Amino acid sequence: MEFEKSLEKSWSNQQNAGLTAYFKKMKGEAREKDRIDYMDSFVSAIGGLIAIIIISFIAVYLGYPMALAPLGASCVIVFGAHKSLLSQPRNVIGGHITSTTSALFIWSIFGKSLFIIGLVLAIVLIIMTFTKTVHPPAAASALVSINSQAG
Repeated sequence: MEFEKSLEKSWSNQQNAGLTAYFKKMKGEAREKDRIDYMDSFVSAIGGLIAIIIISFIAVYLGYPMALAPLGASCVIVFGAHKSLLSQPRNVIGGHITSTTSALFIWSIFGKSLFIIGLVLAIVLIIMTFTKTVHPPAAASALVSINSQAG
């Protein structure tokens, strides 16, 4: 009986600590102050500027300006968080290729509907997870390819 009470009390304290930490994190209090490398940020911004200009010319020339939204998000991840796993070339290129190809394949079979859009997002997430090419803007590329009916 005594053991059960002490176990229940420790569980209650753990939950309270977890909730407190969660709310502090949501308010931004639990976060450590990042040291900003201004030179790295400047070089990243220049790289992002050059990349998005080139991508913009290509997308507009090919007639798919809607593709700029997910590719712009990819530029932010690639140049702003270049040390992240999600911004590595395998994830960026593989994620966009697999998700867009899968989306177009599913769209060509089933057509466009709200259910298919949700299904495509789920399938793309599974494929990117299995191929270890998770890149969040790539899922947006899949949705853009269906909504713009790239075909």
